[in-house]
Amino acid sequence: MHDDLALRPMSVPMWVRMWVRMPRRGPGRVGASPAATRLAAYLLAAGCAWTAGCAVAPPAPGQPRDALLARWGTPTARYALPAPTGGERLEYASGPFGRTTWMVDLDAAGRVMAARQVLNEAHFAEFSARAQGINQAELLRTLGRPGERHGAGIVGGEIWSWRYPTNDCLWFQVSIDTAADRVRSAGYGIDWHCDAGSGDRS
Repeated sequence: MHDDLALRPMSVPMWVRMWVRMPRRGPGRVGASPAATRLAAYLLAAGCAWTAGCAVAPPAPGQPRDALLARWGTPTARYALPAPTGGERLEYASGPFGRTTWMVDLDAAGRVMAARQVLNEAHFAEFSARAQGINQAELLRTLGRPGERHGAGIVGGEIWSWRYPTNDCLWFQVSIDTAADRVRSAGYGIDWHCDAGSGDRS
């Protein structure tokens, strides 16, 4: 990983489109190796974000908290919204290999003001324009919990990574100076969980 994570144009790798169509066979064949199994699990989880069958209709503005919780369940995190808005932001993250995180904003009376799926390229671009220097609390309130966190090596701090709906083996990453509690940079990087299986397909 590098401290400066530059945004890169995206393309759809041909092997991804071909590999997911390959038949699964018995032991010792395609899909039986650990790397292939990890990649299959990755693609299965990612596929949920690509199909309408996994989607849940977003809550409508004005919906009360109780109705939201009855349909969506317990949020994965809660964040206080800054003044003058007040109220609360509820996070519904889909897990380490999930590719969606919904943020639902409630007003001070506990009614839905807005709902947004925040893991997408448009939101990442919006975030990147103002990312440098923000603290971890604001980062979490904006993108939600990351799929993975790990050390940034010799530069220190951490790299946080989020998967999102894409056909590429990429995730969105943020480099954080944990000592100063500020974001250094943000951009796209290779998702090594996906890329690790690319050489073990026979």
